[in-house]
Amino acid sequence: MYTRNIESELREALADTPVILLNGARQTGKSTLVTRLAEQMNASYATLDDATTLAAATSDPIGFLKGLGQTVAIDEAQKAPALFPAIKMLVDADRRPGRFLLTGSADVQMLPKVSESLAGRMQIITLWPLSQGELFGHKEHFIDRVFNSEMPGLIEADTNDLMACVSKGGYPEAVQRVEGKRRDAWYGAYITAILQRDVRDLANIEGLTEMPRLLSLLATRVGGLLNMSELSRTSGIPHTTLKRYLALLEASFLMQPLPAWHTHLGKRLVKSAKIHLVDTGLAAHLSGHPRSRLATDPTFFGHLLESFVVGELRKQATWSETRVGIYHYRTATGQEVDVVLENGAAGSLVGIEVKASATVTNKDFSGLRALSEDTGDRFKQGVILYTGEQTVSFGKNMVAFPISSLWRVLD
Repeated sequence: MYTRNIESELREALADTPVILLNGARQTGKSTLVTRLAEQMNASYATLDDATTLAAATSDPIGFLKGLGQTVAIDEAQKAPALFPAIKMLVDADRRPGRFLLTGSADVQMLPKVSESLAGRMQIITLWPLSQGELFGHKEHFIDRVFNSEMPGLIEADTNDLMACVSKGGYPEAVQRVEGKRRDAWYGAYITAILQRDVRDLANIEGLTEMPRLLSLLATRVGGLLNMSELSRTSGIPHTTLKRYLALLEASFLMQPLPAWHTHLGKRLVKSAKIHLVDTGLAAHLSGHPRSRLATDPTFFGHLLESFVVGELRKQATWSETRVGIYHYRTATGQEVDVVLENGAAGSLVGIEVKASATVTNKDFSGLRALSEDTGDRFKQGVILYTGEQTVSFGKNMVAFPISSLWRVLD
C-alpha cells in the first residue's frame, strides 16, 4: 500500500471543516484511503457503487444519512445528488468538523447544483494518480523550493528510467502490472468502465460510441493547443457535441486541460487551453506509444514528457505550502512557456520549460525571458527541466534542472 502525500491535508481539513470531498479519477486510491480513515475515525462507511445502498440514498436521503450515525464516510457520493442538500440540512443543525467524508469520481465543481448546495461547508481535495515521490516513498517539495529559489542536493538522477516513468503513469494497479499485454488490458478495461458507467451517468444517455476515438485523438495531441475547429473536423463530431463531450471527459477526470495564463499586459496572448490527459500512462496507451515506441518517436515523447511534468506539478500542488495556480503562456508572436506557476497569495510567478534533451542552450530560455520581461517584479524564477544530470545557471533567475529534481531532492 502506498502512502499518499495528500493525507496530512485531508486530516487537517477533517479537523476544522464539516464536509470533506475527496475528488478524483476512479482507481486512484480514494476508497482505500477513505476506508482506512473511516476506521480510525470510527465512522460509518457506505459505498454508492452498491445498487441497494444507492437506491436507499436516492429514495430517502435524510433517513439514509441519519441511519449511518454522526460521523459518516460515503464513497462515490455524486451518484446520489439528492444527498448534498440533505447533508447541508444536517450540517446547518450541527457544524461539528469531520462529520462527512465523501469521495467522488466526477468533478462536482462542474456540477453547479451539487457544488453550490454545500458552499461554505465543504472543502474539496483532489487525489490524483500516484506521484513519483509516492512511488519512491517520500514527499516532494519542488514547488515550495522553486518559489524560495532553493534547491538542495539532488539524489543521483536516474535518466535511464524516465521513459518507463512516463509510459507507466500513476494508477496504483496499472503500475504494478507487467508492461505490455497485462497493463494494456487494465487500461482497456478502465476506459470502457468509465465511459460506460461514469460518463453515461453524467450525460444521462445510454451510449457514447464516439468517445473512445475522441480520447485517442486527444492522446495524440497532448501538450498541444486545444483547437476545437481542427478537432471537430478530424473527429467528425459537430462543434456543439464536441464541446459537450470534452466537458464530460473533464468532469470524469480523464482529460485535464491546462488553461492559458493571461493578464492585462498590453499585448495579445493566446487564450486556448493546452490538451493534457490525467495520466501519461493512459495517454501512452491510447496513442499506441508504449515505452519501446517512445524511444523511436522523440517528438511525441517530448509532448508526453511535458504532460508528465504538468501532472507531477498538479499532484504536488495539492500538498505544497505555496498555493499555486497552474497555467501555460503563449504570445500571439509565438513566445511560449510550458508551465506557469502563479502564487495565489503573493502573485509571484515561476515559469517552467520542459525539454526532452540532455543539453540546454541560452536560446532555450527565450520564452522564459519573454515572460520575465512581461511580468517584471512578479517573475520569481525561470526553470528548464531537461533530461541531463547537472544543475546549471544561465544568469539571474534562470536555471536548468534535471527533470528528476521534481521528485529526487534531498530534504
